[in-house]
Amino acid sequence: MAIKIVRLGCPREKDEGLRIGTVRRPPRGVRKEDYGSRDFFDVWFPNLSPSAQLMKDGKAAVDEGSWSAFKKRFRAEMSRPDASKDLDLVAALSHQTNMSLGCYCENEDRCHRSVLRELLIERGAKLR
Repeated sequence: MAIKIVRLGCPREKDEGLRIGTVRRPPRGVRKEDYGSRDFFDVWFPNLSPSAQLMKDGKAAVDEGSWSAFKKRFRAEMSRPDASKDLDLVAALSHQTNMSLGCYCENEDRCHRSVLRELLIERGAKLR
C-alpha cells in the first residue's frame, strides 16, 4: 500500500487506487461526472492545495528564489491545524490502501505536489 504522486489528466497506472485531486479548481470544460473517467480525479480535495493567492504567486515563480519563497509559504499553509491533520490522515492511510494525489502541472519539480511529497514523507507516509 502506498501513495503515488501523479499529474491529473494522465492515464492511470495499475493499482493506483483512489485518485485525489489536490487542486484549487476542478478542470475547466469537464462535466463533474466525467472527472474520474477522464483520469482527473475520483475525489476533489482542495484542502491540500495552495490558497488562491499563493497559486497565483506560484505560477509566477520562475527563478529559484521565487520558487523557494512559494515553497516556504505553502509549507506554512500546510502547517495550520486543519491542513496538518489532513496530511496526517493521508499519511496514515498510505499504510492501509493505495491512492494517488495529483495536480495539473506538467513539471512536478515546480508544482505544489513536490512539496506535498516532502510533507508526507516527513509524516511517515509510504510513497511509491
